[in-house]
Amino acid sequence: MCPGAEPRSDILWQATRVHSARARGTVLTSAKNPKVVAAVRLKKRALREEDRRFLVEGAQAVGEALAEEGRLLSLFVHDELDPLAVRARQTGVPVDEVSDRVMERLTSTVTPQGVVGIAPFVDVEIDDLEAPGAVAVLHEVRDPGNAGTILRSADAAGAAGVVFAGSSVDAYNPKAVRATAGSIFHVPVVRDVATEDALVSLRGKGFAVVAMDMRGDEDLFEVELPEATAFVFGNEAHGLPSEILDAVDHRVRVPQAGRAESLNLAAAATVCLFECVRRGRATPETLE
Repeated sequence: MCPGAEPRSDILWQATRVHSARARGTVLTSAKNPKVVAAVRLKKRALREEDRRFLVEGAQAVGEALAEEGRLLSLFVHDELDPLAVRARQTGVPVDEVSDRVMERLTSTVTPQGVVGIAPFVDVEIDDLEAPGAVAVLHEVRDPGNAGTILRSADAAGAAGVVFAGSSVDAYNPKAVRATAGSIFHVPVVRDVATEDALVSLRGKGFAVVAMDMRGDEDLFEVELPEATAFVFGNEAHGLPSEILDAVDHRVRVPQAGRAESLNLAAAATVCLFECVRRGRATPETLE
């Protein structure tokens, strides 16, 4: 066998798979196919903004999108007999089976799960957020994994919304969406708003504004948290600037018992959001 060549059994398996798939329908094998090109362009923020659509990667996220009518516009699968493909067709969502190479072009992971969907934007305006409940305001948060994990934690905590403020990473960044594991379809998401404007709007709706600050002078577990609380989380490296810290009602820290310098941003945000749950501050719907 030549170096780098696939084992014959693998080649035969691939040939058999493509042949059987073609017996059922067309397999998209070219990255130049118009459908594939239209999907791949959504990896870039500027092009997502033009199309008002984003990629949804992974079985969990796609499944959550399919759970609500109109959340998924189309679906690409590695195997058209995948249960998600069957569900999609049953709800009228177009499904295309694609080759390994095309699936790799569509995804941002080393080992794709074999399902990628396209969904319309789901974000709302800052004035659409309503009290009571907790809101996570992300100021200049740059890491998509952190942002997506915070959104997922907000969903689990029954939060009233997540605000991607300032120059934070795009909520529709493929890595961020993947980190939400489908929670992006459950929690109101606000984008493209200045942090100061977001805080003014939230205050106007009765939210107390609480900054997460590792040097904060109040203990998270002891400070008063109203039923409507907006937590502000800063950049991973630089935290929150003085102009934001000076504008909040409380600066809180998460008490630590060990020797670690601090918690990861997503971990600290999760602790804050679940402190509201512990005190019974989740949104009424999530407590039913």
